[in-house]
Amino acid sequence: VGDSSVLTCLIKGQISMLTWTITPKAGSSCTLVYRIDTNMTHRQNCSDNINLTFRAGLAPALEIQHVEIAQEGIYLCDVASTDGNFYSMYNLTVLAPPRLSLYCDQQGSPVCEAAAGKPLAQLSWGPESSSTAQEEHHDNGTVTVLSRFTACSTNVTNVTTCMVSHPAGNWSQSIAC
Repeated sequence: VGDSSVLTCLIKGQISMLTWTITPKAGSSCTLVYRIDTNMTHRQNCSDNINLTFRAGLAPALEIQHVEIAQEGIYLCDVASTDGNFYSMYNLTVLAPPRLSLYCDQQGSPVCEAAAGKPLAQLSWGPESSSTAQEEHHDNGTVTVLSRFTACSTNVTNVTTCMVSHPAGNWSQSIAC
């Protein structure tokens, strides 16, 4: 989420037309058609952050600036050229890093929350805990994971650390309750 993504098409021969068809997991499809003879791009139902880019010596590319979760889906490029039609397909998966918060509940126990991550984050505690995580799934595909610290032994320091593991990164925070 928030980064840019660049997708390229397979090009052979002299192209006459290039079409990107975007089918998001949720929402309406988008089509971008570029015709060489008119040097014009036709857009249908596409976000402003999705554009065709042409750079000398490189294949035409579809650039998505500030990628959003809603743009996850199938991206198909169809190139018509003197050598035939060529297709490139991408399945764009968007990662959303969770927002980490660590606080003490009313009973004085540490609570760790990894909010709105995609995919869901894995939580663990230091020192070791027998806690189980609760998951809350959101409509946009993100998941919030919440865990309350439960000590495995009575010989526990008063400082606990919540460690969050996620494909977008790893984080940790410590607290004394």
